[in-house]
Amino acid sequence: MLNYDVFNGDADGICALVQLRLAEPRDAKLITGVKRDIDLLRRVQAQPGSQVTVLDVSLDRNRADLERILAEGATVFYSDHHYAGDIPQHPQLQTLINPAADVCTSLLLNNHLHGAYRAWAVVGTFGDNLKDSAARIAKPLGLDQAALEQLEKLGIYINYNGYGARLEDLHFAPGLLYQRLSHYADPFVFMREDREDFQHLEHGYREDMAAAAALVPEHLDAATAVYVLPDAAWARRVSGVFSNDLANADPGRGHAVITARPDGDYLVSVRAPLSNKTGADVLCREFPTGGGRAAAAGINALPATELRTFIDRFAAFYA
Repeated sequence: MLNYDVFNGDADGICALVQLRLAEPRDAKLITGVKRDIDLLRRVQAQPGSQVTVLDVSLDRNRADLERILAEGATVFYSDHHYAGDIPQHPQLQTLINPAADVCTSLLLNNHLHGAYRAWAVVGTFGDNLKDSAARIAKPLGLDQAALEQLEKLGIYINYNGYGARLEDLHFAPGLLYQRLSHYADPFVFMREDREDFQHLEHGYREDMAAAAALVPEHLDAATAVYVLPDAAWARRVSGVFSNDLANADPGRGHAVITARPDGDYLVSVRAPLSNKTGADVLCREFPTGGGRAAAAGINALPATELRTFIDRFAAFYA
């Protein structure tokens, strides 16, 4: 019987699964991808008795396949913090879903596991740019500021690694990165003992962010800023963490980072103002392939002909 672990390829999805499998080891086929690859349940071919775990992946976007998997006789544990819509009621489905703006899947798993691997939850929560939530759940660890910043950097680096149009854009395929991290019950031990992998992530992040820092906004007003990045691997890798950095530096403004795709469309990352973490998901769902959560959302393939329409709509939405 084949079991499946299905998870988003960003820091939140990876760190949620690290926590869960450290606490509850299980042989399972890994199904993941770049951060924006969220139609993941279509790749699950369950059997009666299969155990399927789904972490940090929109239920609303995977509803039909979830219902199929349940009909195939599998048992499903589903934890997420994105918009879910109506959650199916089924005796073989257990859900842990909370779309609140200050919640992520790593935080939900930390609560579910009663803080068993809290440091990894802190890493995932920092990676999802929930700084206040990460600092709050880190308090029982009794870390000094330098140690807390180490966990924050690791979360940012893991999150940065998940962005790209294809796996070839990434420094590590998310499944491989999960496997590397899952050997360590303590993220500090990973950073100390697996220096080569850690430094690979760190150096890549610093180089790409230096390139992003040279950009000037395509659109700027009192309420919003929009940056357009070129069709380049570094730009695709940096789009999410650059969005987070912009939001953190200017919490009263909404930000959109728009990255050219090889096919001529655009990849869009939206961050609601940190002072008003609402609406990003609503805005992005106005466009095909859009979705996410209230504070941070995106559009996977914005047609080039819709670029100006999106910028105007974004500016009006947060005006």
